[in-house]
Amino acid sequence: MKNPVIAIGLDAAPPALIEKWMSQGHLKNLCRLREQGAYGRLRTFEYYRAETPWETFLTGCSPQQTGYWAPVKFHPDNYTVEDIEAYDFGEHPPFYALGDDYRVAVFDMPHSTLAEGVNGLQVLAWGAHAPLTPSHSQPASLLPELIDKHGEHPALHKDFASCQNLKALKRLTQTLTTGIARRGVICKDLLQRENWDFFLTIFGETHSAGHYLWHTSQPDNPLYEAMKAYSEGDLLLDVFEAVDRAIGEILTKAPDNANVLVFAAHGMGTNVMDLPSMLFLPEFLYRWNFPGKFGIARGNLDQPPGLPITSGRVKRGWAGTTWSLKYESNPIKGFLRQKLPTKLFNLIQPIFGASQQPDLISPFQIVENSEPYFYQPAVWYKAFWPQMKAFALPSFSEGYIRINLQGREAQGIVAPEEYHALCDELTQKLYRLKDARTGEPMVKEIVRTRQSPTDSDPKLPDADLVIIWQEQYATDVVDSPDIGRIGPVPFNRTGSHRSDGFLVARGPALTPGSSLPQGHSLDLAPTILNLMGAPIPATFEGKPLIQTPVMVG
Repeated sequence: MKNPVIAIGLDAAPPALIEKWMSQGHLKNLCRLREQGAYGRLRTFEYYRAETPWETFLTGCSPQQTGYWAPVKFHPDNYTVEDIEAYDFGEHPPFYALGDDYRVAVFDMPHSTLAEGVNGLQVLAWGAHAPLTPSHSQPASLLPELIDKHGEHPALHKDFASCQNLKALKRLTQTLTTGIARRGVICKDLLQRENWDFFLTIFGETHSAGHYLWHTSQPDNPLYEAMKAYSEGDLLLDVFEAVDRAIGEILTKAPDNANVLVFAAHGMGTNVMDLPSMLFLPEFLYRWNFPGKFGIARGNLDQPPGLPITSGRVKRGWAGTTWSLKYESNPIKGFLRQKLPTKLFNLIQPIFGASQQPDLISPFQIVENSEPYFYQPAVWYKAFWPQMKAFALPSFSEGYIRINLQGREAQGIVAPEEYHALCDELTQKLYRLKDARTGEPMVKEIVRTRQSPTDSDPKLPDADLVIIWQEQYATDVVDSPDIGRIGPVPFNRTGSHRSDGFLVARGPALTPGSSLPQGHSLDLAPTILNLMGAPIPATFEGKPLIQTPVMVG
């Protein structure tokens, strides 16, 4: 007799915080599962950690095998970036595409598409964070039926808020907790419809909460003290407690012989990545390519960095406030750009004469052109990419540098024989980049993705260099002996990704209170298949973390 598996993912849930809250008695259902079964930590890859954990989970394969590194694709023939959404499963299907022998229900899996070979039901983009797929289901009538019966997720594609607007943060918390409660009810409904061999849902609300509510909870964020000065409670904990309650409700419909897994394929911490990857790196490369020019947030190395920017965020948003820091050689123009509302400044801007051509592209123009990633400062520099030896690509985690290579880029200016020397120079200069407030180095490691500049393997990432930043502190201003000071700039989201996750499991084969070995996100799919008694594809790179008889396909 097969034991069914119920898997519940907590998107980007931080294991250290989960463990702390469990020890304090906050997450009673998770704590009970841990006591009744086994618990262990997971790791995922050190880079592209925000973009690839779910594809890794779904396929059992690393990005080196799938070729999927990010939902953003750079096109060297015209220097554009494209939103490519989720992996298409063309080469590596999701692990739950098991054919007729297993009945499967998948509800709201992010970074997925409707897959062939799934004997059961699939519902996608009901309320996932960054689902990267349309809202649809198989059968097609199921999603409308569930919405009609239980309601929509109120935060779908609206799971964000200004991190300095307490009212907006409270509204976000409420919409997330409403969605969590509805998710729980829908999962109970689906579990009662049939005796599934495998049931899967992912709480994307924990991902959204980690990005935008971290500073309401954790003192390691620079905005924590300012938030606590006029706020009571812990909004991040509120979301996780709502998830814990929903898990308890879902498991009331779990069969007695079910294996229950609750997991996070990756985690979250204070935001040490957004500003370095999205802003500091593209500005650094702009100044390095064009000595004497400045794009955004020129600072003065000879003066203290000044107070963090904490005003203007509510009205302008992060992108607008950051754009107001665009460097102007005319100090009056620069002052007015920062102080006036954007619409008013745009009206008087012609008084100062025409801007240099090409110029940085404003986020407002990108929105008007219906182009993606207006909130990614890297694309503000796009007009200059053909003239630059190296430039930053849009990023959601680490920093990504593309070399403008002859023979690969349409207007490449770096000869292949100069490639390695250029990478060496950039590496040396980036290692000298420091936090202007602490003097600590910003860069932890720089990864080269190609052994040869002419390597044309289509499964390689777009970036030639990947910058892994330090993870100890969030930074709003950096200093470089080579290009000067960048900042201060406004803080963006207050939580960013980490490569650590966790797995808690309860089932017939597990000893209560036991520990699991240190695992990897690659181990999740083979662990689930092993518990189901299903064959594990030979392409899988991980191993089962819970030892039962293994079938290898």
